[in-house]
Amino acid sequence: MTTPALSPTPPLAAAAGKQTHDMARIAKAAEDFTAVALGALLKPMFEAADDDSNPFGGGAGEKAWRPMMVDEIAKSIARQGGFGLSAPVAQAMLQMQEKAR
Repeated sequence: MTTPALSPTPPLAAAAGKQTHDMARIAKAAEDFTAVALGALLKPMFEAADDDSNPFGGGAGEKAWRPMMVDEIAKSIARQGGFGLSAPVAQAMLQMQEKAR
């Protein structure tokens, strides 16, 4: 007669699930921070390109939608790895979390 394999006890499984959830939240927060930093870097670039005299200038409509476009470009770059800021930010967040415990 063989004994069935033991599964983790519910508290241990819950703790492991919580830890995975926390890591996912930290990674998302670090990515969001990177997107905000990238947006701050991209904003002046798009403002410098503001020239209503060129044939493809969008006028008031472009000016109204530009901040959202810059945010989405920044989020897209951050999702693809950004410029390497997400990992150090996540590491700093983990260290701060450990100190708080």
